[in-house]
Amino acid sequence: MTLAVSDLFARPAGEAVGGLEGPWFARREDGRRWPLDPPLGRWLGPVDAADRSMLARVSGTALDLGCGPGRLVGELARRGVHALGVDISADAVHLARRAGAAVLRRSLFSPLPGEGHWDTVLLADGNVGIGGDPGALLRRCRRLLAPGGRAVVEVEEPGTGLVCTRLRLERGAEATSWFDWASIGADALPATAASAGLRVHEGWERSGRWFATLLG
Repeated sequence: MTLAVSDLFARPAGEAVGGLEGPWFARREDGRRWPLDPPLGRWLGPVDAADRSMLARVSGTALDLGCGPGRLVGELARRGVHALGVDISADAVHLARRAGAAVLRRSLFSPLPGEGHWDTVLLADGNVGIGGDPGALLRRCRRLLAPGGRAVVEVEEPGTGLVCTRLRLERGAEATSWFDWASIGADALPATAASAGLRVHEGWERSGRWFATLLG
């Protein structure tokens, strides 16, 4: 059996997926491997203090790219914010909608509603690495934003730099196909943002997680 990335949200952390049991791991093509169940539990849980620090920077309408099971876009909806989530995983979209969030199942690189009119674009949980090219993704964000809009981005700790690689997810003896991914630290973000026509307005750390607000 070959896993799909979307299987990550097919069952709560720790439960069997497709007959498999055991924890999830991510593996980089250089062999580095790390557990995913701790962040998976956070993605499936309620917002925490670090999430709230990110949501405090949301202004106006919000588009959550790679929203997963919808903890952020759902929280924004509960606050009365006009917010839309986007994710390619059918299971994640199902969970988000069940929680009351407005979510579209689509690639974030496909045409999206309201392009050029969103006040805030969110890239949480390392989603700035989607596609393996943070510069390209930030250029996509800039096209989605209204004039004067902002991107609120979660990045890695300073010193990480910019690492473009390929990942696969593993559970037991099974694994997904390899896919492009990137990690970008707070130290590398200003230059990458500038290449996309954006600038770092603010950076902060909360509970061991790092964030930045980008303006056009």
